[in-house]
Amino acid sequence: MTVVSLMAAVVSLVPSCDHGPAMSPELAGKINADERIDTVCARAERLVSGGLNAGDGYAEVWIRDLNTFVSVACEVSDREKLKDALANFFRFQGDDGNIDDGYVPSRPDMTGYEYKFTDAAPGLAAHKNTVETDQETSLVQAVYKYVKSTGDTAFLSETICGRTVMDRMGDALRFLLEKRWVPEYGLLWGATTVDWGDVQPEHPWGVELDENSHLCIDIYDQAMFLIAIDNYVEMSEDASEKDFWTAKSDEIRASVRKWLWDEEKCKYRPHIYLKDSPFPSGFDEDAIHYHGGSAVAVLAGLNTPEEVLAIYEQQEKNRLAANAESIGLTVYPPYPEGTFQNKGLVPYSYQNGGDWTWFGARMVSALIKYGYYEEAYNSLVPMLQRVIDHNGFYEWWTPAGEPKGSGMFRGEAGVLWTACHELRSAAGSSEQACPQTVS
Repeated sequence: MTVVSLMAAVVSLVPSCDHGPAMSPELAGKINADERIDTVCARAERLVSGGLNAGDGYAEVWIRDLNTFVSVACEVSDREKLKDALANFFRFQGDDGNIDDGYVPSRPDMTGYEYKFTDAAPGLAAHKNTVETDQETSLVQAVYKYVKSTGDTAFLSETICGRTVMDRMGDALRFLLEKRWVPEYGLLWGATTVDWGDVQPEHPWGVELDENSHLCIDIYDQAMFLIAIDNYVEMSEDASEKDFWTAKSDEIRASVRKWLWDEEKCKYRPHIYLKDSPFPSGFDEDAIHYHGGSAVAVLAGLNTPEEVLAIYEQQEKNRLAANAESIGLTVYPPYPEGTFQNKGLVPYSYQNGGDWTWFGARMVSALIKYGYYEEAYNSLVPMLQRVIDHNGFYEWWTPAGEPKGSGMFRGEAGVLWTACHELRSAAGSSEQACPQTVS
């Protein structure tokens, strides 16, 4: 299947308008002639067609990963299996509305996570990294992409364990308001992690809340919530639900700008702590730039076009300072040696300064959305090239360009596929991506 033939599904997910600077003919010609885009898209489709687990090295179907490759899966995977994978998360949904991280085939000797089981999903076991606050929002976003790509609106009315999919998405969003809401800030809380990560510093593994956790507010959780709310409102036919969540979205947007956006530095603050920080006194955490959360914030429409460009320019400056290949650098500067008990989070490793296309490509999508095509293309090229050079969609990369983690990570394949299609669409259309209004 060619790049051009799949444009429509992706374009439907991106706001557009008929004003703003058009892409130059020279750049459009360069993008349309770049065979690396076709090569990487074809490889991404081949990888995603082979399964819905996160990739080699992962048995789980993770919702935060599936959310980032569900659009391509709609084109190349068995849609009934994809729909069933989404439904499994609702089958495991807690009575309070919470959503698990992922599920695996159950075995008698399962250890590590605190697994849960349900008669509604025989043969499967689910688990949840409780330090996160993005499972519920990831599922709502994934359902939205599935419905937009397939046109299967009937799925929203299907009943799972006595409640419709639409009702269950509402339950998931309300769980966040009831269990993860900080009234004095008007924002969600989670455990202290590195940006979008799922490892807290107080434990050698670090994925579950405990008595040592330091609760905080960050930009990633709020941005994911806002996107999910917008998706839910678009899917809903209930006027009272639409009104309630539209008002809540406006409230959160105002709170983000008040508490998390640093106007002077033109960046997002890493954390607002509800009590105290887990890091040593004298450590200037506010000097750290969160690349991933910032990218999702831009996609959520939280910044002006001028701020988007400033965020990108700082990410590029950080990339050069770290001698990294792409703006997918998770954070810069990284947290110092010894601040995380998990030995995988030393500086410039894994989530602490590793280079993740999984989020770098989302920043490319954000730049495309705001019409920064030259910056988007220049940022995308190194991500494409290393997929080709190393013949794999690696989970993350060192700043020096060494591939690490899962060699066939479907999340990376999904976000690259999306960014490539959006860029090709912009190159082949006079329509201009339209930034949302900042509240």
